[in-house]
Amino acid sequence: MTDRRPLTGQPGDPLPVSLKQARLPRWSPPVIALVSAAAGCGIGLAAGLDSRIQWGLIAALLFIVGTYALAAAVEGRRQAKDRLATSLVWIAFLLAVIPLASLLWETVARGSKVLDGYFLSHSMGTLPDAMPGGGIYHAIIGTLEQVGLATLIAAPLGLFTAIYLVEYGRGRLAKVVTFFVDVMTGIPSIVAGLFVLSVWILILGFGPSGFAGSMALAILMMPVVVRSTEEMLKLVPNELREASLALGVPKWRTILKVVLPTSIGGITTGVMLAIARIAGETAPVMLLVWGAKTINSNPFEDAQQSLPLYVFQQWQQGSEASYDRAWAAALVLIAFVMVLNLVARGIARWKAPSTGR
Repeated sequence: MTDRRPLTGQPGDPLPVSLKQARLPRWSPPVIALVSAAAGCGIGLAAGLDSRIQWGLIAALLFIVGTYALAAAVEGRRQAKDRLATSLVWIAFLLAVIPLASLLWETVARGSKVLDGYFLSHSMGTLPDAMPGGGIYHAIIGTLEQVGLATLIAAPLGLFTAIYLVEYGRGRLAKVVTFFVDVMTGIPSIVAGLFVLSVWILILGFGPSGFAGSMALAILMMPVVVRSTEEMLKLVPNELREASLALGVPKWRTILKVVLPTSIGGITTGVMLAIARIAGETAPVMLLVWGAKTINSNPFEDAQQSLPLYVFQQWQQGSEASYDRAWAAALVLIAFVMVLNLVARGIARWKAPSTGR
């Protein structure tokens, strides 16, 4: 007769010994990290090492070795390899975050000395750079106008180029456009500045202005907009296009009413990230805008100031007052870029398609 007894035990029966495996408690990684940090500090002091970085590297090495050895003894070599990979990821994360956090802390600590309402609402005017006082109002105006003009130039061109590549691009012309977009993605900022300098100022005879800097910034911004928009358009399901075309809607209207609204969140995020990318550029602004100590609200005439160039010029002066102004302007620039990134994330979350039923 066939044995019809179930192969598995009854509910609640203990598992076979072969299926059991010892596990480290959840609190073991932080405990190992604390012990490794203490041991790293002790070894650094005993060896006479003055650098805290060396202490940290010793602690990181002890954490990796200790985690692997303990996991191998308790959980087995296979699980130990998994924990080793996890430990390496955490160490790499800390190595990337610590310099960024240190830079932000240093900027906030030193930039907050002179950052107040007066600093944000006044320009340098006739104040000597070595004297305390002055502000960055003229630099803020210049940055907003230059970045705004660059966005007005690059965003539509980048959007239309991406639409052509995704919706219409076939054949040799599309390959050529894609190739040049890839080349422009890696172009140095100084090359874009030299190109506008040679054409706009040396050949056509126009003087330095905020608009000249905006054209160079637009060259740097355009490939970022093209690539981000292209990827967002590719994510739109073809079924939506086919359904619209099946109803007799022209292709241009399908793009305008179906494709773009579906991907508007990602497109806007890409544009905002491209703006944040060009907001801190100094080289093209130095060549084409030149900088000014007074307020110039007209970006199409005469020299103008910007925040990155203001930081460079103040640091170049070498006085204590100019150093404080440079750190404060750098803090404002970091805050500006951070706000742009937060706005981009907010728009992406707001416009993201709903996944619920």
